[in-house]
Amino acid sequence: MDDKNIPNDDEGSIDADRRRVLGTLAAAAGAGLLGGSASAAAAATTTDATLRQRVKTIVVIYGENRSFNNLFSAFPGQAQPLGQITLARAAQRDRDGAIMARLPKVWGGLVPQQQTVDGKSYVIDETQIDGLPNRPFTLADTAGKPLPLAVITRDLTHRFYQNQMQINGGRNDRFVAWGDSGGMVMGHYGQADAEMKLAAVARRYALCDRFFMSAFGGSWLNHIFLVSGQPPHIPDARTGPIKRLFCVVEGEDPTGNRLKLAPDSPKSALDGPPRFERDGTLTPDGYAVNTMAPPYQPSYIKPAPGGDPALADAHNPGVLPPQDYPNIGDRLSAKGVSWAWWSGAWAAALVKQGDGATPNFQYHHQPFNYFRNYAPGTPARAEHIRDAGLGDEAKTNHFLAAIEAGTLPAVSFYKPQGNLNMHAGYADVASGDAHIAHVIERLEKSPQWKDMVVIVTVDENGGWWDHVAPPEGDRWGPGTRIPAIVISPLAKKGHVDHTDMDTNSILRFITRVHGLEPLPGVIRRDEAMRARGQVLLGDLTSALELG
Repeated sequence: MDDKNIPNDDEGSIDADRRRVLGTLAAAAGAGLLGGSASAAAAATTTDATLRQRVKTIVVIYGENRSFNNLFSAFPGQAQPLGQITLARAAQRDRDGAIMARLPKVWGGLVPQQQTVDGKSYVIDETQIDGLPNRPFTLADTAGKPLPLAVITRDLTHRFYQNQMQINGGRNDRFVAWGDSGGMVMGHYGQADAEMKLAAVARRYALCDRFFMSAFGGSWLNHIFLVSGQPPHIPDARTGPIKRLFCVVEGEDPTGNRLKLAPDSPKSALDGPPRFERDGTLTPDGYAVNTMAPPYQPSYIKPAPGGDPALADAHNPGVLPPQDYPNIGDRLSAKGVSWAWWSGAWAAALVKQGDGATPNFQYHHQPFNYFRNYAPGTPARAEHIRDAGLGDEAKTNHFLAAIEAGTLPAVSFYKPQGNLNMHAGYADVASGDAHIAHVIERLEKSPQWKDMVVIVTVDENGGWWDHVAPPEGDRWGPGTRIPAIVISPLAKKGHVDHTDMDTNSILRFITRVHGLEPLPGVIRRDEAMRARGQVLLGDLTSALELG
């Protein structure tokens, strides 16, 4: 593509971001962080000892599909606030590389289904938002008033190759071009900082403003990365029906990052969403990068006729074969550290067995259900995969009950039920915000609170635009910037942390606290960054006061 018109201004250019990274690199080198000096090693040893003494309970709360800008664009203390970037830096480019004269319509409508919130009806179709200037904008109703956080908007494309094409080497100027929702990707909730309960929590604790999703793309792959740091691989995928799930990318390189356009794809984003020759689930060399069904129930693929009711139909090409590579659960178990993944509505989903469990259980949000070690009938599944129950009350939410009783394991992952996870398309921001804030309130009153570190983040950006360039990692990510809050008696209070991190920083933190063997995927990302002379991604300790 023709990038000759990319702006050169220092404030907003990709070169400015690179100079910032190089400046950080120089500072780190001066401090001995890259060279493994004796003083740095001694400091790290001291930090390790302090962490193991003072952190007894780690809780990870994993929401859905919001970029940092979408919810925290106005949060004070950011290193690169949205309000200070130039319009040239924010401008979106069309598929041919030219700056767009305006944003496209919101294809499919911002609020396609009628909803009533606080007595007011909302329906906003694609004809009602058109001709917006080529810049980020506050999501609003047809009268120009901020769109309530309780309104459910349409969903947006968030897939592996599209995310890379949207980021465009760190320029973040193709979000409109390669999304499916037109100008909607540039929207944000301008009132969120004032109205969100999680924004108030962030002001009391530590907000990370350079925290990125581990993997390019969608929810499923980032859940897999949260627990393992690498994508699944299907070695024999070129045989059998699954071969039709391969993505078609430009050129012959199986590691490419561009989908091949279909001949009938609209030339301009102003004329409609792009169409691709084949936007499947697998890379050309057999890595699964877009959503596949769990091999075990609950799964959105039913059991084979007459087959084991605990399994998904293995003959369906959409089912991922059970995976055997190591994950954080394996590492914790090997060290004798207690842990659990708590899923909202898990038991309800098991009862429904693929029939669409209420309330809106998302089958691809349970990453351990893809690993053979946690297959139905195994002791590990019974011990570690737990039903969180439903709602906001300890009598129905078993995770909340464990919090109040002080019986959480050393490491807990909590996945709220679908209507409380903030995912555009089927959940609103307000409900998830209120639920997660309520969980935090209960954690603060837990008998285990004094030795606890809580990390609240989301799986990925959900297709929403963000202007901050992710650091260069490896083939798989990091992707777009997302919000993350560190909540703990040890957290730096009222702090905005500017350390480069990604979702796998959570794995780094758990690994460091419990002295685990690092996971191969995390090691490989470190190796890729180290080979380029980069500062490695942080492990969350920069957001803690350990002195």
